[in-house]
Amino acid sequence: MNMQPSADQRHAVQLDVVHYRDRVQAIAAALAQRDLEGVLLLDAANIMWATGFFHIPNERPLGLYIPARGDEPTFYVPLLERENVEESWIPHVRWYLEFPGETPAPVWMMEQIPHDRIGVDHAGHAAFLAMQRAKPGLVIDNVVAPMRYLKHEAEVALIRLASEYADYGQTIARQAVADELSNGITELDVVEIVQRETTAKMRRELTDLISFYRGAVALTAHTGARGALPHGQPGPTVIRPGDTLIVGIGVKVGGYHAESGCTYVVGEPTPDQQRCLEATWACDEAALQALYPGNSCAAVNEAAWAALREAGYGDFIRHRIGHGMGVEGHEAPWLSPGDATVLAPTMVFSNEPGIYRPGLEGYRIIDTMVVTPEGGRRLSRYLSEHGPADRVIEI
Repeated sequence: MNMQPSADQRHAVQLDVVHYRDRVQAIAAALAQRDLEGVLLLDAANIMWATGFFHIPNERPLGLYIPARGDEPTFYVPLLERENVEESWIPHVRWYLEFPGETPAPVWMMEQIPHDRIGVDHAGHAAFLAMQRAKPGLVIDNVVAPMRYLKHEAEVALIRLASEYADYGQTIARQAVADELSNGITELDVVEIVQRETTAKMRRELTDLISFYRGAVALTAHTGARGALPHGQPGPTVIRPGDTLIVGIGVKVGGYHAESGCTYVVGEPTPDQQRCLEATWACDEAALQALYPGNSCAAVNEAAWAALREAGYGDFIRHRIGHGMGVEGHEAPWLSPGDATVLAPTMVFSNEPGIYRPGLEGYRIIDTMVVTPEGGRRLSRYLSEHGPADRVIEI
């Protein structure tokens, strides 16, 4: 029997054009307050956020010019993107032939723009100077960045759905290790199984996998001493009884990112391993409790780190507690020392307690959290449904 959902039963996840038109209007209004006549967006994530044109960033720059008054935005694109962009809602499209070109593309864009007092969101030093020769009044002004901090309810809904798929990936990883431990399952096997099964579920249930060119599901799996490497690459390492296994999963739905991560102990945990599982969970809870409007990003990080220090693991901290998430997996603001950004409702963050003991093992768990008027709330559910005592893969 064919159980494939029909098209009308699948869940559409692409934001409506109205969302993007509203964003462009908000950018234009902010420009008027800055006494700028327009802004050129070169940052790919800013362009995706502002337009819904999810594309493959490469060496050929795309630019989106948004005037403060009087006209619709204009896309400046390489010729190979012309037809793709013309299918978007942006009414004005101009193209250049190829990169690098006799005139650098950003300079060419500046020459097309009819205004003088304009900003650009992103540019290296040499590129900025070249653009400024075409527009002497040019300034760096990433007007879009703080707008991306605050999520619309539709964006939060997509992140929540992405969290559900990331949590689903955890159930797949756990079962795969339990089923295949005696057959010598490796880190790479876990990655392949989770990507295959979670992606298949998304294909069955969603109508439009935006940003699928890079894969809707990305993950790492590290076991034993390799777990002490926060950014190590999964390899052919066999998972063995007594090991810890860190599985961190990121999923994109509708172009929006969420994460779920868990550290498992394969077989009966030692008292030391159980204490580490409990300490990372206490750290996760501390960060969640500190995630309330009016607090600062740095203060959330400090509250979380304090929980690890109190448990005796301060010497094994290797990274901040979290980062913003949205159209990028890592985006500002940062739950980190030095980020004084004040929290406000609808901001979304990862929560990533970690204990890393080189040569021995590592522990990292990951929740996706949103700031609400009442405080922090988890969008991912796997960890809250599987407490420290239930992060054991029985053998």
